[in-house]
Amino acid sequence: MTLNEKYEIAKKEYEKWGIDVDHVLEQLKNVPISIHCWQGDDVAGFEVNKGELSGGIDVTGNYPGKARTPEELRADLEKALSLIPGKHRVNLHAIYAETNGEAVERDQLEPKHFENWVKWAKEHGLGLDFNPTLFSHEKAADGLTLSHPEEEIREFWINHCIASRKIGEYFGKELGTPSLTNVWIPDGYKDVPSDRLTPRQRLKKSLDTIFSEEINEEYNLDAVESKLFGIGSESYVVGSHEFYFGYALKNNKLCLLDTGHFHPTETVSNKISSMLLYSDKLALHVSRPVRWDSDHVVTLDDELRELALEIVRNDALDKVMIGLDFFDASINRVAAWTIGTRNMIKALLYAMLVPNEHLKQLQEDGNFTERLALMEEFKTYPFGAIWDYYCEKMGVPVKETWLEDVKQYEQDVLVKRDSVLA
Repeated sequence: MTLNEKYEIAKKEYEKWGIDVDHVLEQLKNVPISIHCWQGDDVAGFEVNKGELSGGIDVTGNYPGKARTPEELRADLEKALSLIPGKHRVNLHAIYAETNGEAVERDQLEPKHFENWVKWAKEHGLGLDFNPTLFSHEKAADGLTLSHPEEEIREFWINHCIASRKIGEYFGKELGTPSLTNVWIPDGYKDVPSDRLTPRQRLKKSLDTIFSEEINEEYNLDAVESKLFGIGSESYVVGSHEFYFGYALKNNKLCLLDTGHFHPTETVSNKISSMLLYSDKLALHVSRPVRWDSDHVVTLDDELRELALEIVRNDALDKVMIGLDFFDASINRVAAWTIGTRNMIKALLYAMLVPNEHLKQLQEDGNFTERLALMEEFKTYPFGAIWDYYCEKMGVPVKETWLEDVKQYEQDVLVKRDSVLA
């Protein structure tokens, strides 16, 4: 039986429930995922005076083939994108600036340091998102940045964030799609603090100064990202979820939820419907926490499916900006991007092939027996045949055949890289 024949049979199964599969696939291809560049080089970046990775971030593993230059990183991204259906975005950190060998401090970064990224994005029809980098720097060595007691340190990071927003605005103007510029800071304390309020007062004041710089929202959207704890900030993080959700609501900014930044028993999927009642837009960084904020490669697990269901069933595909954030150096990095992004798209497709309106009505009617029965039965509906057809239609490998492309790329390109540049 051909792939098309399998698709037609599967379509009929979903059509019995009023689901227009062809329309679903047209809708799906217009949902961009923001793919994080830092999976490709283990969050190293290209600064001339490169700092040790800090801020409670750790990348484990030593799989060969890590990107060492902007050209290598972009080539690896191109390979991954060729294996992922749809048109997507790429998310950059400030440490991925290209300064032609000149040591440029982060508060002095300008759009010109990202011209090569913009040129590349134009060539491939990609949007770009951005993040100021408030870690891996001597001025963040004590774990405090925008909430630092020293005004000079705070001023440095304030100026870096302002410069980053201008870079995001540049991306939006050049690429015709607004850039999401997201502020995450590592600030916190390892042990129980004696004063939780004062650092948060300083953070609020710093953010107010950063956002006082007028940036056109047609080109740049601002987001703030919370965290529960991290290495070195186990007891207290200044930028908690409550702090940032309140700040975002009051100041008309996007609240960004990282799926690895909450208590291990919390689920981000459960937060989306509540937050959408009060926010026009939300942003996500999707990762897979294992015991703690370990940022494993995204798999098609229960929480990822539930996350996608909450977005789809609440008609929020245009309200939730989906990005990824994981870094695994124990496996092929191109494969990591491919696995994680394909799984995010699979989860969205799965959610779009569920009779959500019918299930909502069953709940309203108090028919919990039929609701549960159908929710379980749809887990084994012929979703795979629809996914395979979508991949073929979008010109990317079907099923696991993409692995052969990655293996060949590893042999042709990745294994030839060594620790010393030629």
